[in-house]
Amino acid sequence: MAKKANYQLIAETKDFIIVNKAAGLLSIPDRFRPDEVPNLYHMLKADFGEIYIVHRLDKDTSGIICFARTAEAHKNLSLQFEERKTKKTYWALVLGQPYPEEGRIDAPIAKHPTIAGRMAVARKGKPSITDYSTLETFKQHSLLACDILTGRTHQIRLHLKHLGHSLVVDPSYGGQDQFFLSEIKGRKYRSAKYAEERPLLKRVPLHAYQLQIADPSSGESLSFQAEPPKDMRATLSQLRKWAKA
Repeated sequence: MAKKANYQLIAETKDFIIVNKAAGLLSIPDRFRPDEVPNLYHMLKADFGEIYIVHRLDKDTSGIICFARTAEAHKNLSLQFEERKTKKTYWALVLGQPYPEEGRIDAPIAKHPTIAGRMAVARKGKPSITDYSTLETFKQHSLLACDILTGRTHQIRLHLKHLGHSLVVDPSYGGQDQFFLSEIKGRKYRSAKYAEERPLLKRVPLHAYQLQIADPSSGESLSFQAEPPKDMRATLSQLRKWAKA
């Protein structure tokens, strides 16, 4: 599999490309500066030729994303997403331990009434559904799998806040700005003299782990997975070592 600084190629067919996107990279061109801000779409177009946008991931979200390679495949895949025939599973590292350990968050979402670029749960918002299940629990944190049945902006982040378990790092929706090893180890943490502690996480710990689609040509059900990036793996490793529930 080809691996570059900003993406890892997971699968390539005549109809589509599946890649594992790095965190911190836009999926598609910026609305206001389309040719100035680096984005995955332009990178893949340079590497593979003509491609079509099917869906997207937020800039700080890592993981599986699909692009079509023909107009016909684009129409087919877009319809699969629109009709909710795909399955998208994300891994999310959250504050606390949800009870019950699995469930459904059914809460409509709309644009925030006063804060630009932010979303809010609102009675008259668009229908939004997220199923969650607990993969691992730690003393003060949990790793969840989230399946989204709708694709609203910031859906998982907002729904987890609504559940009472925001992402560990997410200043927009109840999390903190950064997450440090000292927060896991507590009194056992010893820093190097005069050294400033570097954060384990400094972006939302949300990773698109799995995508299931139907092959546009054959109709065969296909499933693709991508392991989380280094920052999430390192954080989980430290939680498993020092903070098992």
